[in-house]
Amino acid sequence: MARALLLENPHPDADPILSRAGFEVVRHPGALGEDDLIEALAGVDLLGIRSGTQVTERVLDAHPGLTAIGAFCIGTNQIDLRAAARRGIAVFNAPFSNTRSVVELAVAEIIALTRRLTVRDKAMHAGTWDKTSSGSHEVRGRTLGIVGYGNIGTQLSVVAEALGLRVVFYDTAEKLALGNAHRTGSLAELLAVSDIVTLHVDGRPGNAGMFDRRQFEQMKHGAAFLNLSRGFLVDYATLREKILDGSISGAAVDVFPNEPRGNGDPFESELRNLPNVILTPHVGGSTQEAQENIGHFVAGKIAKYANAGSTDLAVNLPRLSLPASDSARYRIAFVHRNTPGVLALVNQTFAEHGANIEGQILGTLGEIGYVVTDISSELPREAVAAVSEMEDTLRLRVLARPGSSDADEDE
Repeated sequence: MARALLLENPHPDADPILSRAGFEVVRHPGALGEDDLIEALAGVDLLGIRSGTQVTERVLDAHPGLTAIGAFCIGTNQIDLRAAARRGIAVFNAPFSNTRSVVELAVAEIIALTRRLTVRDKAMHAGTWDKTSSGSHEVRGRTLGIVGYGNIGTQLSVVAEALGLRVVFYDTAEKLALGNAHRTGSLAELLAVSDIVTLHVDGRPGNAGMFDRRQFEQMKHGAAFLNLSRGFLVDYATLREKILDGSISGAAVDVFPNEPRGNGDPFESELRNLPNVILTPHVGGSTQEAQENIGHFVAGKIAKYANAGSTDLAVNLPRLSLPASDSARYRIAFVHRNTPGVLALVNQTFAEHGANIEGQILGTLGEIGYVVTDISSELPREAVAAVSEMEDTLRLRVLARPGSSDADEDE
């Protein structure tokens, strides 16, 4: 029986979805290091992770027969996407499922920082009554600067405006402003006018270290700072310095460059024990509602790729989906180098061996091409072997009765 390994406790609703698709589900509660992951992947077809497990090229080299990887989260920078694509391993994430949860946490922290609730709370727990308005403000009328205007940034923009915040945003890509939000021409322009700055950019390598001393010194004096995005974006040592000298009035941080692998493990950060600083253990998307949605979404995507070859919303392969045909008996899922003439050669090979092509779809993404072909006749094994041995072939899978959980074989 095909096997799916789920790490880091994705929602249990993922299990029956994968079971119905023909997979035995095995779980491990925490993240695994490289060596342990290589060992655990023996005999595994589908891998499910969250943000704590690193899927490196060394891991993929050890298990090139892995079919798909599901990231039960938004980010995929923990996976070597190019190495996976070159092995025909599809990667899926959940780009929308926990958006609302992250937005609500950001809003709660914006209000908490602006009212200095952590300082008031700490004093009360220490037995000190300190009723004062000093340093506390309404969010209404203040300016929120959103860095990264994607799924989370745009929804935060709408909710923040409803609270009376003025919203400005900066993104390197062209984005349509929602409501009364205003796009700034540069990050420096955004930092100069924002009372609160919040990061919501993706985890591409080029964004590493994007917020360092220069950006902190461009911020308004007394502004607040939030990072619910990626830990490696920010120079936290400088953030500590700016909080201690009063340049930054407070901060909320949910992500860190080096995070513990499991609950209960020690956590170290230069941001601990600072005034008006909220630290959370990467829980931006960790609500019951979000995790349930993610469990359904990602499990369904990796199962559909495994059994039907669908790459709809894949992050590393061309996105395509060929509807199942009642007359199709076999589906060929073919990942190859994006070289001119490959599709013609594939079709010629099948035609020469008497195969009847019922349906076909092709997509390309950079150096990778992907073709899904339905065959309504008997499947000529000679043709399959010939295509498998083509110079540009990366991976070929034969799916019997496309869309079912019947036997799947790699060639």
